Amino acid sequence: MEKLISEYKSFLNQGKTERECVEQIILKAKKQGFKDINEVQSLKAGDKVYITKMNKAIALYIIGKEPIENGMNILCAHIDSPRLDAKQNPIYEKDNITYLNTHYYGGIKKYQWTTIPLAIHGVVCKKDGSQVKIVIGEDDEDPVFCISDILPHLAQDQMKDKASDFIKGEDLDLILNCTIPSKKPAEKADKKEEKAAKEKGKKIILDLLKEKYGIEESDLISSELEIVPAGKARDLGLDRSLILGYGQDDRSCAFTSVQAILEIENPVRTSCCLCVDKEEIGSVGATGMASNLFENMTSEIIARTQKDYSELVLRRTLASSYMLSSDVNSAYDPLNANLFDKENSSLLAGGVAFQKYTGSRGKSGASDANPEFIAKIRAALDAQNISYQMAELGKVDQGGGGTIAYHAAKYGMNVLDAGVAVLSMHAPWEITAREDIIQLYNCNKAFLKIEK
Repeated sequence: MEKLISEYKSFLNQGKTERECVEQIILKAKKQGFKDINEVQSLKAGDKVYITKMNKAIALYIIGKEPIENGMNILCAHIDSPRLDAKQNPIYEKDNITYLNTHYYGGIKKYQWTTIPLAIHGVVCKKDGSQVKIVIGEDDEDPVFCISDILPHLAQDQMKDKASDFIKGEDLDLILNCTIPSKKPAEKADKKEEKAAKEKGKKIILDLLKEKYGIEESDLISSELEIVPAGKARDLGLDRSLILGYGQDDRSCAFTSVQAILEIENPVRTSCCLCVDKEEIGSVGATGMASNLFENMTSEIIARTQKDYSELVLRRTLASSYMLSSDVNSAYDPLNANLFDKENSSLLAGGVAFQKYTGSRGKSGASDANPEFIAKIRAALDAQNISYQMAELGKVDQGGGGTIAYHAAKYGMNVLDAGVAVLSMHAPWEITAREDIIQLYNCNKAFLKIEK
């Protein structure tokens, strides 16, 4: 399984944004014979296709031997992760330091993002229809970026604030450069000269962007720039039993889902691997699970497998499907044991973490899986000695969290949350266990082979 773990770390390194994940998945899928749905007019058992949406969501399908309205086996994960996004007008200079103005995305502890090396990933779309890909901070020769913080000597007031308040969202701005301070302009200085003196650093940045990428400042209006931790996923611990990396929530589940479907041939039930966007902010938007994204994708499949398309067939297909809503769970933390019900927590290296229900407190926002479906999953895993554990996300009144499961459950399908345990979830660098990645991969393969 060393090859699997090596490929997993590579996936994390090369896929720090949704677009980069989709690019990787397409490359992997094409090598295994998957075709773009737009190249295919009809589908039969054994055929493999993929469908993308806005380059930020993707679904892989392998047509089964049974009619599709008998249901599919679906692995679903999200490929977005907490991060910082550049604002629409992002570059500004204050005194002699130039900054990139940001807006944080998803649930983060803001203070964790200061004083660490950061990279910029994304695209800039120009008015002529061309697109410029940006990755700065990952190559050994690249510069990196950073958000400054107050030195302890002057932080008396800051340290009195709550952790949620002592770093403001508006202060999460990246340092882009620093210029030699200009002398104070003469009283009769020209206004243009005064402005040029105040924005000397900004001009340097804009000149560099134009020289290297052909980008004007106005082009940043139509850009999507994501700020993520710079650096590669690494083995953690002297025995290398753990993995430290950015975006393991939820790319650990996305990777193992993709790897599993790539190894399936001629399934009885149609197999599907769905990787969606926007889960960290409520699954909203055209690429999120709360939209009609999955219905539309599956409709395209049905239209190519049926002589006459029928909305009823779509409804029957979705209602008869099984889904593992792959998402991570919080790992039991011995140093913060008071936050957990240990007997109902997921342990690192304890195997696949199943959650019968998610949500918060009184199961708000939960999808509560049927015990009959859980028993079916247990039987499939026990037959292959795949380890798993049943868990919740912390003590009942401590909080909780949601997944995409309830969005899928609205179709009437059986859905169960499944993932790996993660320490430091939503931090810039998250921790998982090698063993859990392996077990989830095996679980996903076994799940795709389940019959009605």
